[in-house]
Amino acid sequence: MPQLSLEQRVTALEQCLARLLDRPNGSVEIKDWRESLRFASTDPAMQEIIAEALKIRDADRAQAQP
Repeated sequence: MPQLSLEQRVTALEQCLARLLDRPNGSVEIKDWRESLRFASTDPAMQEIIAEALKIRDADRAQAQP
């Protein structure tokens, strides 16, 4: 890969910045954590995992009580 001159590098950065600024609202995808909750609440496999985790938690609590 040939070395770019400082002017070429600055030009490339300016072009990249211009493309980023042209996107509506920055167009950076912001992932909504609530989507994960919706997945966890509707997926049968996740329901099974949660049920097993609750069993383990309850067993640990019962064991910890005097």
